[in-house]
Amino acid sequence: MKRWRMVTLLAVALLAGLPTAVQAASRPVLMLEVDGVINPFSASYLERGLGLAEERGAQAVIITLDTPGGLESAMRDMMQKLLETPIPTVVYVTPRGARATSAGMFVLLAADIAAMAPATHVGAAHPVPLGADVSDVMDEKMVSDAAALVRSVAEDRGRNAEWAERAVRENLSVTSAEALELNVIDLVAQDLDDLLDQLDGREVAGVTLLTSEAPVQTEPMTLTERFLHIITEPNIAYLLLSLGTLMVLAELADPGLIIPGVGAAVAFALAFVGLGSLPVNWAGFGLLALSVVIFLAGLLTDTEPIVTFVGLVPFILGSLLLFTPFTPTSPAMPVVQVSLWLIGVMAISIVGFSFLVLQAILRISCQPPRAGAERLIGETGTALTDLTPAGEVRVDLANWSAVAVAGEIRAGEPVRVTGIAGVRLKVTPAEAYPEDSSEANKET
Repeated sequence: MKRWRMVTLLAVALLAGLPTAVQAASRPVLMLEVDGVINPFSASYLERGLGLAEERGAQAVIITLDTPGGLESAMRDMMQKLLETPIPTVVYVTPRGARATSAGMFVLLAADIAAMAPATHVGAAHPVPLGADVSDVMDEKMVSDAAALVRSVAEDRGRNAEWAERAVRENLSVTSAEALELNVIDLVAQDLDDLLDQLDGREVAGVTLLTSEAPVQTEPMTLTERFLHIITEPNIAYLLLSLGTLMVLAELADPGLIIPGVGAAVAFALAFVGLGSLPVNWAGFGLLALSVVIFLAGLLTDTEPIVTFVGLVPFILGSLLLFTPFTPTSPAMPVVQVSLWLIGVMAISIVGFSFLVLQAILRISCQPPRAGAERLIGETGTALTDLTPAGEVRVDLANWSAVAVAGEIRAGEPVRVTGIAGVRLKVTPAEAYPEDSSEANKET
């Protein structure tokens, strides 16, 4: 009789707990995808994903990771969110061939469960000084700070703190199998299904995971997040910077088009957004700015071919130095550089554009005096801005860049075209020439 009573009580207890188990198993697992350079947009994406996980009652969040590193401030932000969230978190380095180096290693170790796929690796978190005169004190300060951070996080998560510190100080890297053996990570999973099976039944932060049959909800980056994330790729940021330069030259070559000017403003704005998340060498940026000034000087004068080739020297040097700072970069930041092929393509594009403008000017000079821009010689117009001596005028119902060749001209005053200089008109006050303008027509 007692035996049957015990069996009955056990059955009742199991039946009472069954709905809870079923309910827990039906709670979703939210999956986020972080790849490429870690930047502020990666951090905001993680924050949004963790918030959605709480709203949807997810039992865990899986973050797939493949990164060479990134911005230290963004990395610390992501680590804090992983350490503070009440939801169990899993960082999974995948697919095969992926890596979690520099900032990626810090993010991986901050998760409740660190997992890797086969043929992946982790580590390589030592800052690399790229200049000749680097302060040993500054280098050691950065290394010690990063080592203390990764050691404290590894200890908090019960992982191999000694190896984590050595990965920063000695630039160590290990494979997924070695990381598991060294207690750097918690498990190696062949794929997502294998990962969910291995997570099933684990207790994390007081919560028992039931993931083998749980629905997986993938939350990708929004289009805006993805776009902003993409432009922080070094080659994309450099391409935007170069395209902005080309569009500035196009606008000045034919003033009044508007579209190239607007395009240049947009390209430069996006480029600076990308550069803000990268280790920029401002000396390289200064060389690029100098090359733009030289290109503009050639475009607005009669020295286009010579000046263009002179401007290519600081352009190429600036491109090579743009992402090579002369001080140690943060251990979180990977070594980044612009593709040599892209530098070559942009240099050729600028030369090609400059010679297209030159050919247009030569064609105009070979045409009869009343063809092309030459037709404006002798025409009158109005100064739209002060010409001191450069400015803008309106002649023949079109706006033109102009330069005053006889004193200063105030906005609103009548002007007369006396010649062409590159893509600019040479003008004088209209009263300086008689109405027949016969002498003006002879000047080039």
